[in-house]
Amino acid sequence: MVTREAAPHGSATPSGRIGSGGGGGPLAGGVAGALAPVITAIVGPATRVQFRFWDGSTIGDDGVGTVVVHSADALRRILWAPGELGFARAFVAGDLSVEGDVFEVVVALRDGTARDLRRLDARTIAAALRSSKAIGGLGAPLPPPAEESRPAGRIHSPARDARAVRHHYDVGNDFYELVLGPSWTYSCARFVTPSTTLEEAQAAKHELICRKLGLDRRPGARLLDVGCGWGSMAIHAARHYDTTVVGVALSRAQVDAARARVRQAGLADRVEIRFQDYRELKGEQFDAISSIGMFEHVGSERTAEYFSTLRSILAPTGRLLNHAISSPGGSRLGSRTFIGRYVFPDGELIDVGEVVLAMERAGFEIRDVESLREHYARTLRCWVANLESHWDEAVAIVGRARADIWRLYMAASAIGFEDGGIGVHQVLGVVPGADGTSGMPATRGDWD
Repeated sequence: MVTREAAPHGSATPSGRIGSGGGGGPLAGGVAGALAPVITAIVGPATRVQFRFWDGSTIGDDGVGTVVVHSADALRRILWAPGELGFARAFVAGDLSVEGDVFEVVVALRDGTARDLRRLDARTIAAALRSSKAIGGLGAPLPPPAEESRPAGRIHSPARDARAVRHHYDVGNDFYELVLGPSWTYSCARFVTPSTTLEEAQAAKHELICRKLGLDRRPGARLLDVGCGWGSMAIHAARHYDTTVVGVALSRAQVDAARARVRQAGLADRVEIRFQDYRELKGEQFDAISSIGMFEHVGSERTAEYFSTLRSILAPTGRLLNHAISSPGGSRLGSRTFIGRYVFPDGELIDVGEVVLAMERAGFEIRDVESLREHYARTLRCWVANLESHWDEAVAIVGRARADIWRLYMAASAIGFEDGGIGVHQVLGVVPGADGTSGMPATRGDWD
């Protein structure tokens, strides 16, 4: 259903008028009338999302939410970068916005989307060009938003990895504190009961990992936390077990905050936080290694090197717990995707089967694999709720564009975990002793 409402004050295309059908008169049906065939071709005729344009015209009835198109520049961006990238640029630039429940809108658009814009038939492409001309949406390409990342250099080299990590994590510790809550933990929590809070669930996750690593059975153990973030796992292990911890990360903002948190916890004599790449750890030795939410940055081309490096610094019967998002068959977050350009540059989700095989090839004996998929969906919904409840403060810290990016990416990720499109697994490996001993308990009872 296409409707034409009174245009908001000041609404106009870049040319200074609402468009015409080529004869200089007003466009019949407004912008919605011009774009209805194209919108229908993309998202299908029965989408539960309404589209509202800058002249007040709409496509669709009130449903789960509304996609608001604020300017003809949105169409201009999409035409120059067909597919997800064009939509992402329009969204981040503020040419598009979403009203209503972001989870419901994402689901509705996913379920209704008929095809990739790059694969539209010639008739639809011609209609899109005519519509764009009519509403003033043609013109030279617009510069991408400043929040877009295109890291240069050899992929997964230390320098490029450092730039990609900084893009995601160095956006402001105050912002992350709003989103993550008091736990300061940016990975899947473990909700033991329906009433478990986010903070309790993060502590339960850390406790589970400590027990899987056998820290309760190995007094005085030396633990390495790879990609230590804001230090929450390191603090938990040092506080609750007789453990000394080294945490490494490539985000200067995270390292500075983690060191401050360690000092505040009174654990500076037992926890060392380093600004260091995991590839620089050769020659040291640890009794246990936790890698929580870091492996997504490694990449399939570096997986063998990653696990062989960690294997080389583990003592006999030492254990590695690799906690990472996975995707059936593997999935690289491409440079033309919303998440690849604006959230996790160079990120890659590796099939858990490939993770197990790579760990075995590096010399680990695999002792346990556990999925926490549903727990991550709930974790992400908690983060979105935190962000939305502190929205004005978050925007004041990082700006409207980046707050929008994080809200959309976390909501879409939650849906991906809920429908099984992506998963998250903890894979536990042990370095066998010379005589084949593992030091592992007979059953999971030690940590269940």
